[in-house]
Amino acid sequence: MFTRDKTRPVKIGKLVIGGGNLVRVQSMTQTRTHDVAATVKQIKGLEEVGCEIIRVTVPDMESAKAIREIKKQIKIPLVADIHFQYLLAIEAAKQGVDKVRINPGNIGGIDRVREVVKVCKEKNIPMRIGVNMGSLERDLYAKYGKYGVPRVMVESATRHIKILESLKFHDIVVSLKGDNPVFARDAYMLFAKRFNYPLHVGITEAGTRWAGSIKSAVGIGSILAEGIGDTIRVSLADDPKEQVKVGWEILKSAGLRQKGVDIIACPTCGRTEINLIDLAKKVEGIVSKLDAPIKVAVMGCVVNGPGEASFADIGVCGGRNQGAIFKRGKLVSTHKEEELLPAFIDEIKKVLVEKGYRKEIAKLHFS
Repeated sequence: MFTRDKTRPVKIGKLVIGGGNLVRVQSMTQTRTHDVAATVKQIKGLEEVGCEIIRVTVPDMESAKAIREIKKQIKIPLVADIHFQYLLAIEAAKQGVDKVRINPGNIGGIDRVREVVKVCKEKNIPMRIGVNMGSLERDLYAKYGKYGVPRVMVESATRHIKILESLKFHDIVVSLKGDNPVFARDAYMLFAKRFNYPLHVGITEAGTRWAGSIKSAVGIGSILAEGIGDTIRVSLADDPKEQVKVGWEILKSAGLRQKGVDIIACPTCGRTEINLIDLAKKVEGIVSKLDAPIKVAVMGCVVNGPGEASFADIGVCGGRNQGAIFKRGKLVSTHKEEELLPAFIDEIKKVLVEKGYRKEIAKLHFS
């Protein structure tokens, strides 16, 4: 099986995915792409929360021609999402897009595909073949049936890959998305046994922020755990910033990358004698904008607190109307409950200084 350290490296703008490089977090804009100001504004907001590759829809020529101006104003690689119209792919490439998302089989005959490949070769632009569970070829679906969907997805991708390979084009990224995490995982695993092209992983149309985050974590997380996946995108019916945030949490939970603060907090029980849930929420809100890889623990009692906090850079543990602050498991100080939060934030500031993140202190807003 080709795992992420063995996939072909593909360059997207200034980034390289595949070949054991970092798993990158993607998102997609919700604006009309031809509205350059609105699109750039949304992309910049996504950059701030850690989006590393951004995709925009290109449904018409006006949107394709907007690519150049958008690229001038953003820092991350830009991907054009193209369906059916090969001329839009060509125009997006001419405008300097960093990657084209396309299915070679749905833009017409081989001559049209050849024209897109020609311009992409000239400008060193890779293509992503995007296979979706909800739009599979009828003949393949008839061949394998409902429970053969993973095989149908892989066969569909194979058809598209063969078209590009026949034209000696190999700067290919593939996605095999579905709204069923089990089907998607099986499809990615089947594909990874056959090909070494880098894979973009996601659970499409996952749902609202709450349900979709869980479905995405299960689906994307299980695929990443197999060593598969070079980029990820969380598809939520919500602000795309939430997609990026959830994507980073998945990477942190899978142990692949660390961005920002990692917060652990106990669920509380009858032993808890302070308002732990409220404290945890306040701590999370205060440190959420920090771009420092530190681990913070908020624990409810002395039974598990000090031990669990020993794995954290800084932790707080509740007692009867008071609490204790621990640094890497060692007691630092004790405080009354009403004094605990400000004291804890002061200790977090010290940790930031110790770890060389003094500039991040300005982001700690507490009142």
